[in-house]
Amino acid sequence: MRRRYPCPSVEVLTPRSLDEALRLKAERPDAVPIQGGTDVMVELNFDRRRPDVLMNLNGVPELRGWSREDGALRLAAGLTYAEAMEAPLSELLPALAEASRTVGSPQIRNRGTVGGNLGAASPAGDAHPPLLAAQTDVELSSTTGTRTVPIDEFYTGVKKHAGRPDELITAVLITPPAGPQQFSKIGTRNAMVISVAAFGLALHPDRGEVRTGIGSAAPTPRRARQARRTSVWMDR
Repeated sequence: MRRRYPCPSVEVLTPRSLDEALRLKAERPDAVPIQGGTDVMVELNFDRRRPDVLMNLNGVPELRGWSREDGALRLAAGLTYAEAMEAPLSELLPALAEASRTVGSPQIRNRGTVGGNLGAASPAGDAHPPLLAAQTDVELSSTTGTRTVPIDEFYTGVKKHAGRPDELITAVLITPPAGPQQFSKIGTRNAMVISVAAFGLALHPDRGEVRTGIGSAAPTPRRARQARRTSVWMDR
């Protein structure tokens, strides 16, 4: 379905299924996906960005919720921060739940999504550190098929990622860490603030690994690889 709104030169695509969304993205690779809109709408309101085409994904049921199969979790791209804070998901991924609690106001947590955070690829995104620490794969889909990208390889630059113009982020795939998980964030105040620095930590005793995620400290979210190497050396 295609609609034109009064805002000049901005076309809004409103697919009702994932197949339709992927077809429209193939036809219009310049279309900017929007679901929660917590990043894109700010840029529009301040006239920092004026895309020709927006793709409203709120009507795509395949992008909602989460599931568990054989111990692995699949978080659909439209999973909101508020949903990530709810049990039982919050018990499986407590660091992501804690990061979600630090995101903006209740209104933003009800609208903002994990997939949107990945798509924005901001180094200050709150979901990035716990996802890096948990060893996540990002699912990218197009009309030609679906592929997964390890999250370590997903971020390619400031607000850039490995997705192709014809692809949509459809999910993140995680096997919950076997050990404790933590998230911590430093900002100029306690609430509704962009992080000055953020850190995620997850222990993987079944693999003998300590994995980390760091935000707002580099052009892209990243892991502290030297700390991991040190922990492995100490374990030996």
